[in-house]
Amino acid sequence: MELQVTTMAEWAAKGESPDLLFWVGCAGSFDDRHKKVTRALAEILNHVGINFAVLGTEEACTGDPARRAGNEFLFQMQAMQNIEVLNMYGVQKIVTACPHCFNTLKNEYPSLGGTYEVIHHSQLLADLLAAGKIQFNEQAETIAFHDSCYLGRGNGIFEAPREIIAGLKKEVKELKSCRTKGLCCGAGGAQVFKEPEAGTGEVQVKRTDEILESGVNKVALACPFCMVMLQDGLNKSGKEHEIQVVDLAELVQQSLK
Repeated sequence: MELQVTTMAEWAAKGESPDLLFWVGCAGSFDDRHKKVTRALAEILNHVGINFAVLGTEEACTGDPARRAGNEFLFQMQAMQNIEVLNMYGVQKIVTACPHCFNTLKNEYPSLGGTYEVIHHSQLLADLLAAGKIQFNEQAETIAFHDSCYLGRGNGIFEAPREIIAGLKKEVKELKSCRTKGLCCGAGGAQVFKEPEAGTGEVQVKRTDEILESGVNKVALACPFCMVMLQDGLNKSGKEHEIQVVDLAELVQQSLK
């Protein structure tokens, strides 16, 4: 499918504004695996006729990793740079596929002068399915869902992801640790960027064990950090060819008529 993706600069040159800004994020821009999620969401937005734009080269890291790692100065530099660009374009509504970007844009930018309506792509996709705007092919299967910390416990978004899976007429398999008692993938707090510290075991391996115990052959998630950690956990278990890890956007994309 040929994607129709335009930048905010192109919209501004016409004196117009899109319905929403798609905040791609670092992983969605540079990580080869998560580029597929970016494309999936863009295809869905095209499919349902939502006018959206990206910042392109004007988008910088939200600063989340810097703040979690303790570099507040760098965080504020990155945040102020983004806020200046967003406010220049008069951005009002943002969608992102990254819970870390979502949390930072929604909860931390307002104190620095950047106040926007920020939604996670799971919320958007759940709303589109509920409104009947996505026509899909039914395929019966059972899918486990992994709750991302910054999406679930951090922002209270538990139902939207499950509504997507159920809305596609698939069965949701709850993992042993889920919802408010969900188990971190091990990436939070900038841990994804460093080697694990000494201990009796790795969090990603423990979470992977719960996925294996569930007996599913597909696990859905909604975070690029979780994607990296769980796939790595499956690789370590030797089960990477038996269990497929997919983002919710990919799950919807694969079901489109």
